[in-house]
Amino acid sequence: MEEATTRQRIVDALREAPATPRALSKEVGVPTTVVYDHLRHVAKSLDGADEQLLVAPPTCKDCGFSGFDDPLSAPSKCPECKCERIMEPELVIESA
Repeated sequence: MEEATTRQRIVDALREAPATPRALSKEVGVPTTVVYDHLRHVAKSLDGADEQLLVAPPTCKDCGFSGFDDPLSAPSKCPECKCERIMEPELVIESA
């Protein structure tokens, strides 16, 4: 039997439970930046399918700002208060 690809392992993990990119990185053994790249592809491949990738966007821990331009990114600081304490997005795959 073939071993699952990194992208398939990410999808399987997100079907089981919500996770942050950092948690997925640890689970599948790739850098967090690679997880973000895979997540963009996963979102496109699920578009129009029976499942969808749901994203709770990154949020500033100081002011609560969550209106980042790209929820599938790792912002370095908050555009509102310039705080660098940003909670990662949380993702899950659910049936549509």
